[in-house]
Amino acid sequence: MRFIDNKGITDPRINLAIEEFVLKHLQMDDSYLLFYINEPSIIIGKNQNTIEEINAEYVKEQGIKVVRRLSGGGAVYHDLGNLNFSFLTKDDGQSFHNFKKFTEPVVQALNELGVECELTGRNDIQVGERKISGNAQFITKGRMFSHGTLLFDSEIEHVVSALKVNAAKIQSKGTKSIRSRVANISEFLEEKITIQQFKEELLRQIFGMEPDQVPQYELTEADWAKIHEISTERYQNWDWNYGRSPKSNIQNMKRFPVGIIDVRMDVVDGRMEEMKIFGDFFGVSDVAEIEDKLRGVRYEESEIREALADVAISSYFGAITLDDFIDLMFLR
Repeated sequence: MRFIDNKGITDPRINLAIEEFVLKHLQMDDSYLLFYINEPSIIIGKNQNTIEEINAEYVKEQGIKVVRRLSGGGAVYHDLGNLNFSFLTKDDGQSFHNFKKFTEPVVQALNELGVECELTGRNDIQVGERKISGNAQFITKGRMFSHGTLLFDSEIEHVVSALKVNAAKIQSKGTKSIRSRVANISEFLEEKITIQQFKEELLRQIFGMEPDQVPQYELTEADWAKIHEISTERYQNWDWNYGRSPKSNIQNMKRFPVGIIDVRMDVVDGRMEEMKIFGDFFGVSDVAEIEDKLRGVRYEESEIREALADVAISSYFGAITLDDFIDLMFLR
C-alpha cells in the first residue's frame, strides 16, 4: 500500500476529485491510502436529495460548501477538525459492503492510541454508544474505495445545525439525538495532540513505520491537471451537487436493514411519467437504470414486475428482493 499526500488542500471539491482520480486513473497494482481534511462542508451521499438533507439557511449564513460524493450512504458534516481517510484498491469481488476489512486498521490504530472503539451497525465506528466515524464505499470497473470520517476535534454544534434530521433514521428525532450520538476522538485521548499529530500516529500504526518512511505515490503535474478537470466538471457543478428533483405526486419511503429507500413518482393517467429514487443505501449499480426502466410504465404491480423481471435488485440497493421493492412502491 502507498500513501498519497494531498498537499494540505482543504477544498472538498479538490479532495473528492483526487480520490476519484486515484480510483479511476492510477494503476491498481498497488492499493492506496489517502488522508484529507476539508474546510466546513456538507458531503452528500450519491443517492440523496440534497435540499432535504441540509439546513439551507444555516449553510448559506455559515458559507458551508455542499458537495456530492460518488459513494452512497448519508450526508456528513466536515470541518478542519475532521480527518477523512480513503482506502483505494482492486475489487476482489468480496470487499464491497465489507466495512470491517477497511475499518479494522483504523480501529486498531485508535485502540493503540487508547481510544477503545469498534465497528458497529452497518458502517459506524463507535466508542460505547457514541459515533466517531461513518463510512461509505463505491465500486466501478473492478476498482473500489472505502472511505470514512474521523471526528477528531470537530464543531459538533455545526453538525447539529447544518444537517436536517430524518425521523426514519433517528427515531428519537430532534437535534438533541445527534448531539448525544456523536463524539470527538480528542475527548478520549489521555494526551492532547493536534490533528496533524493524530494523522502521523495513524500512519505510524497502519504502516508500522515512521511517517517519513511510509511508501508514497507522488502526484505528477499531469495528475494534478486531471484532478482539477474532474473537480470542475463534477464537484463544482451545481447539477451534480444539487441535481433537479422531478415533481412527484406519490412518495413512498421505508427504512430497510440496507438503509433508507425513498421512491418518488409522478403518476399521470396511471403511468409513471417521472420517477426518482433517493436514499442512503450502498449499491453496486446506478439506480438511474431502474428509474429509466420504469418511466412510462403503468403504476400497477404486474407491469412493474414485468419491467424489472431481468433486474438484479440487490445490485442496486444491497440485500433486498424484488418483492421488497414492489411493496415499497405501493407502501404495503
